[in-house]
Amino acid sequence: MENVILSIHLILALLLIGVVLLQRSEGGALGMGGGGGGVMSGRAAANALTKMTWGLAIAFLITSVTLTIIAARNAEEGSVVDRITAPETAPVEAPAVPAPLDVAPPPAADAPVTPPSAE
Repeated sequence: MENVILSIHLILALLLIGVVLLQRSEGGALGMGGGGGGVMSGRAAANALTKMTWGLAIAFLITSVTLTIIAARNAEEGSVVDRITAPETAPVEAPAVPAPLDVAPPPAADAPVTPPSAE
């Protein structure tokens, strides 16, 4: 069933592209000849193409929604977002705190400064 709807969907997409390209735009583009003769006048052809575009667009949207519903029913685990799992990370250890250095406190302001011995 899904393959049939998908095939119809693809055919509708191609037909919709073709009908849109046939329509006359402001600049002329690939529009049908605007001559007044023939079975259909320029205005009648434009109205027919507009109605055909609407019909194909509605059919395209219906097949899109139908394919979405079928895909949702066939899904085993639910949403795609539900299937995403966060990668497992190892616990982060706190950085080791260096042992305090045996440094003498600075001398008082009135203490004489003695140079280090050169032993």
